[in-house]
Formats: sequence, C-alpha cells, structure tokens
Amino acid sequence: MKVWIDQDLCTGDGLCEEIAPSVFTLLDDGLAYVKQDGAALNNPGGAEGLATVPADMEDAVVEASEECPGECIFIEN
Repeated sequence: MKVWIDQDLCTGDGLCEEIAPSVFTLLDDGLAYVKQDGAALNNPGGAEGLATVPADMEDAVVEASEECPGECIFIEN
C-alpha cells in the first residue's frame, strides 16, 4: 500500500497525524505530509510525495483517510 496527501485539499486538522504519527506529519506550513523512513516527503509533496505504508500501519492509514475532514489522503494499492 502507498499513500499521498493532496496539500491543496488539506485543512491542517491533524487527525491523520494523531491516528498514524509514523506515517503523517504536519509541517510549519500547517499542512499534512506523508513520511517515509521518518522523513517528510514535502518536496514537492502531492502525488509526487508517494510513501510506502508499513504493513502494520495499513489499518491506521485507512482510518486516517476515512476520518480526514479535507478528504485529502489518497491510498494506492
């Protein structure tokens, strides 16, 4: 499973980071980004910032996607 965030849709609510902090992070711009190996994929972000989800975090990432008020988390299998 892979995941990315569309920062144009992100509301900066932070629910994703609360649900799966090893996969999502909020940066100084107030927007969420995915993380891979502990580093935020924010250059350039969006679909180019596609991260592989650790197997043990897949359920949490799906939950984060479902709970996201901005509907900005996109999962690819």
